[in-house]
Amino acid sequence: MSTDRILLTLGFFLFWALMVALMYRGWKKRAGRQADVIGDLPAVPADLGALLIPPSSGLYVGSTLAPSWQDRIAVGDIGFRATGDLSRHEKGVLLERDGASAIWIPQASIRAIRTERGLAGKVMSKDGVLVIRWELPTGTEIDTGFRGDDKSVYPAWVNGENA
Repeated sequence: MSTDRILLTLGFFLFWALMVALMYRGWKKRAGRQADVIGDLPAVPADLGALLIPPSSGLYVGSTLAPSWQDRIAVGDIGFRATGDLSRHEKGVLLERDGASAIWIPQASIRAIRTERGLAGKVMSKDGVLVIRWELPTGTEIDTGFRGDDKSVYPAWVNGENA
């Protein structure tokens, strides 16, 4: 192996490591800027109320600051995609994520439920993502996206059945 090849390989590796470090730094700075706007998420209550829509499995695609579908929230673990289950209860919506904390959306905080083509940089087919717009305790509105494995449950969410 020639010295030129070794130096070129080392150069590419260092460039790649620098790019990863810069992305990580950018993610941390974004989280710092958003911390006050996001605040603490509502805790999951002990009593969720009656089950209105049973759990559906799928992918939590992320949450964004409304109305931007690409301004991903980086605070805590809410910015990380994860598989999970979405269910609707009398007192709100519960999103239980695998390997991450659960997200509780109180009924009084929900502003709209709709389907979209994409959210948080994840683009799918038409009406591929169920999006819940809700207000945080800080007063900030965010959109939380869930891509269900079974899209036939979307009408129950969107049409206000069991709302």
